[in-house]
Amino acid sequence: MPAEPTITVRNPGTGEVLGEIEAFDAARVAAAVEAAAGGQREMGALPAHERSALLTRIAALVEAERDNLARLLASENGKPILQTRGEVDAAIRIFRGYAAEATRIFGRQVPLDAVPGLERHLAVTVREPLGVVAALVPFNYPVELYAHKAAAALAAGNAVLVQPPARCPLALVRIAAIVEEAGAPAGAHQLVPGGVEVSQLLAELPGIAAVSLTGSTAAGREIARRGADTLKKVLLELGGNDALIVCDDADVDAAAQAVVLGRLARGNGQICCAVKRVYVQDGVHDAFVASLVDQTAKLSVGDQLLESTDVGPLIATEAAERVAAAVGRLVDDGARMVAGGGRRDAFVDPVVLVDVPAQSPAFAEEIFGPVAPVARFADPAEAVRMANESPYGLQAAVFTRDVSRAFTLAKQLDVGGVVVNGSTALRAENLPFGGTKDTGGYREGLHDTVLDLTKQKTIIVMDAFA
Repeated sequence: MPAEPTITVRNPGTGEVLGEIEAFDAARVAAAVEAAAGGQREMGALPAHERSALLTRIAALVEAERDNLARLLASENGKPILQTRGEVDAAIRIFRGYAAEATRIFGRQVPLDAVPGLERHLAVTVREPLGVVAALVPFNYPVELYAHKAAAALAAGNAVLVQPPARCPLALVRIAAIVEEAGAPAGAHQLVPGGVEVSQLLAELPGIAAVSLTGSTAAGREIARRGADTLKKVLLELGGNDALIVCDDADVDAAAQAVVLGRLARGNGQICCAVKRVYVQDGVHDAFVASLVDQTAKLSVGDQLLESTDVGPLIATEAAERVAAAVGRLVDDGARMVAGGGRRDAFVDPVVLVDVPAQSPAFAEEIFGPVAPVARFADPAEAVRMANESPYGLQAAVFTRDVSRAFTLAKQLDVGGVVVNGSTALRAENLPFGGTKDTGGYREGLHDTVLDLTKQKTIIVMDAFA
């Protein structure tokens, strides 16, 4: 018999082989879905306090391996080790947060005396598990985004099938073993590794009640199309092209730092909510650019396992090539490079571009790497118009000392979240996170996702009241 296809995992900075895992074929995926049905029945039968205790045990076991998991994740993903430690810490908090949410899945009592003739009857609603949930996890923050999906699914009494990112699955392989050690019912939590064929199957198969995807808009559209035939719930958190607007009364050094920390030196620029477009009012443009270039020059690019590294390798050489090509298109359209631009295999030196023409098609693209393109504006209304012209609507940021202006612009921006005097690369697990338009429309977070992964049932007791 031919050998099973495998996924070879490499350090994107060195090419070193870190491990191999099996890639599932259609038969293996179907078997996993069948096993998940049984696992879900066991998971759904657990009382809330036991589901909560399971998630608490998982969090404690992950915490015990925090440093090893962070190092493994940095090795396979390319993010600097300081950032992967923070990611594992976020996953621990998320599991503990959902442990609490498992005990707070509330129904309602609905007053039937609002309807004439129904005054003597009682209606209540209860929340029940959806069934089997598929979680499609991206490469950029695999441990944290896995936690948002898998912990929520288990908290609500579902089973979950996790497709880890093909380029960096090893940390999730270890966490899956931890979930088993913590006592999850057999079949209730499974990894289904593989490529796009696995994603498509998870969207199509009738035994799956919901698919949760964080990924590109193109992938989201395809998953939604394939999920439509079985009318499964599809939860999409997709691309972004976040704008940061710097008004003429802003603290320009703080605004420049927000671009550096929220774009160039965070996740190597590979974040859906990173600052991807910078609009600066004429009066502070030159001072802002000078500060941005100065701070960018201090960033250390190199081995992601060194504590001193700010920017590691992108997920693959091909990803770095796409970033370099996007920068080239902006330069061809008239932008001027004032910092960075060098590329060595998967490494990209952080780029600052000025005089970026706002109408450039490349400016409308989501560039997934350490690139900060800066455009000018004269009036804040102009900046809002340009920001809203993007097909994406994840987050935006406004730098101003005028609180009225801050709230006015925040209200006008067509996005899922606005950060005032800070970077858009902000996600707290207890906030709803997601966006408008091509970003998908969904909101993910502790208090939202657990309810989205339940179904509501109404129970009516006739003549409950004498």
